[in-house]
Amino acid sequence: MTFRGIVTMKHVLLVCLIAILPLQGATAATAGGDSPLLMPGKHSLYQRVLSVPGARVADTPGGEADTPVVPFTAFYVYARQQQDGREWIEVGTDRHGTRAGWLAGTDSISWNHGLTAVFRDPAGHDRVLLFRDSDSLRRLAGQDSLKTYKRLYKEAVQGNPSEDSPVVAIQPPGYIDIHEDFYLLPIHRYEDVYLGSEKARLLQVSSVPLAAGEADAASTGGGGRGYTAGLVFVIDSTLSMQPYIERTREAVKTIFDTLGEADLLGQVNFGLVAFRDSVAAAPGLDYLVRTYVDLDEGRNAEGFLSRLKTLRDASVSSRDFTEDAYAGVKQAIEAVNWAGHDARYVVLVTDAGARDADDPLSSTGLDAEHLRQLAQEKGIAIFVLHLLTDATMPDQDADAQQYRRLADFPGIGSLYYGVPTGNVDEFGRVLDALAGQITDQVQVASSNRVAPAPVPESDNAQLAELQARVAKLGYALRMRYLQKTSDGKLPSVFDAWLLDRDFRDPSRNTVDVRVLLTRDQLSDLSDVLNQVLEAAEDGLLSPQNFLGELKSLAATATRDPEQLGATTATTAGSGSSLADLGFMREYIEDLPYTGEVMGLSLEDWQSWSTQQQIAFLNRLEEKVSFYRALHDHTDLWISLDGGPVSGDSVYPVELEQLP
Repeated sequence: MTFRGIVTMKHVLLVCLIAILPLQGATAATAGGDSPLLMPGKHSLYQRVLSVPGARVADTPGGEADTPVVPFTAFYVYARQQQDGREWIEVGTDRHGTRAGWLAGTDSISWNHGLTAVFRDPAGHDRVLLFRDSDSLRRLAGQDSLKTYKRLYKEAVQGNPSEDSPVVAIQPPGYIDIHEDFYLLPIHRYEDVYLGSEKARLLQVSSVPLAAGEADAASTGGGGRGYTAGLVFVIDSTLSMQPYIERTREAVKTIFDTLGEADLLGQVNFGLVAFRDSVAAAPGLDYLVRTYVDLDEGRNAEGFLSRLKTLRDASVSSRDFTEDAYAGVKQAIEAVNWAGHDARYVVLVTDAGARDADDPLSSTGLDAEHLRQLAQEKGIAIFVLHLLTDATMPDQDADAQQYRRLADFPGIGSLYYGVPTGNVDEFGRVLDALAGQITDQVQVASSNRVAPAPVPESDNAQLAELQARVAKLGYALRMRYLQKTSDGKLPSVFDAWLLDRDFRDPSRNTVDVRVLLTRDQLSDLSDVLNQVLEAAEDGLLSPQNFLGELKSLAATATRDPEQLGATTATTAGSGSSLADLGFMREYIEDLPYTGEVMGLSLEDWQSWSTQQQIAFLNRLEEKVSFYRALHDHTDLWISLDGGPVSGDSVYPVELEQLP
């Protein structure tokens, strides 16, 4: 038994994970129908497949397949036919009769929904084991002792499984970022189990290695350059912030001196974004947000420090003690060029709370969670240095909770530090420690050492906790870099099963579940949701219709994103929602995960107070803002044909981000 790997192809195709699942009840069918074949036992759900790399379409079953197909193209199945002992599938690009031709069954993935699994960074948990069958995995999950698991895990890590091992592959040791190296791990089935007291799920996934020619063309990711870090300061430049601006300048100057002594100039680059608040509310503020230094400009001390010297705090007060900090963070995420930086950090420095999504003066329409998600999509870790000054004391607890959520990094914890009384000296010590650690990590990476950089000792408990997390974060980011530069591979599995939780710590997820959406589909999702919200706010929908609309929308997005914008009453007329037509059960059943809307009952909705209903609608509005921001991030979208970003470009949206 061997552990096989799949080679990466940078930015276009990392891996095609594939297996042909037998369709129970499916029989040979003839071409010519106006509608695709139904899934066995369903009345409204159609069979769908994805094409694999190297797939070609023929004009007739068994004919010469000479028309290449873009990998991962989603097709509807119109007919199945046996020819010379091989299955051939007549495929179409839509469900309205548009045929593309015949595809060999072995060149397709049975994929009746858009769900795909994404490995989380193994730095925070054990690497995921992939099992030959669900029975062996289920029995292992049901054991009280970890003895058998530890043995299987050790064998898998060493690459030397026993003859009777049920494990067929293991997640690679390095992290493979799906946003930089796109891959699919289609989910075909799931089973509910308990791991200890935690509810977990067994997920069936499948794959096949790329062809040799594609393997040779795969990118190794590192390109031979050295390890680099980008650190962008997002600084509150409202009234009274000048001492902190000056102390930041002092800290960066020290870092540049250290880098110069170590001959590492250019490997830690700095950027600077300043923010204030709504100019409409306080015209004297001059600007809401401004980029002073991009990372390209912050490669040397002279460029960065000269521009930082021009930053002054405002001469007038903002409207209140809350400011639009999220505008500054969003600017750092979106407007700064992060390309070529292996470790990416944003350091937010502020003494005030941030305007949340429901604040009329918020320019982003985002809450902490969705802004953090945007940063995560680009591999950016957010630090928050929160100055707990006397002026903001009444709101400090709420503000701190807000910023702790913003600074949360999966598997690491919150990268938040509250500076008591806003003490400038303590602020400086924390900033020096943070920046110094990042510099040390770059030095360790440049020396090709594998061991983590040592964690500095501190008698400050809060600082010691932050430094421990910085060390863990830096090590994880460096392992990602090493994985890229050493031709990192994903495991190749066939009809394998995995558990979505960590055996040693069942509270931790090991994989995320995503829905593959096109850019047009995400736009449609945003438009439809906007229409539903507008109707709800205008009082045009009854509680029953409103709930049906939302459930139809969520279910459609999960099962068949292509139909977004065409299946709800707001867009198709009264009585045409999936709930009204009785399709709801088919769309919801068999899905391993459901969103907030799908878990909401009519009784719950009607029992809620007006305030609770408004809060629910506000959360949906926040999702719309997130969709809009994601849609506009053209560098996040993947064109599977290698062409420019278009409406057909795809993005793996986290299931939790659906309505």
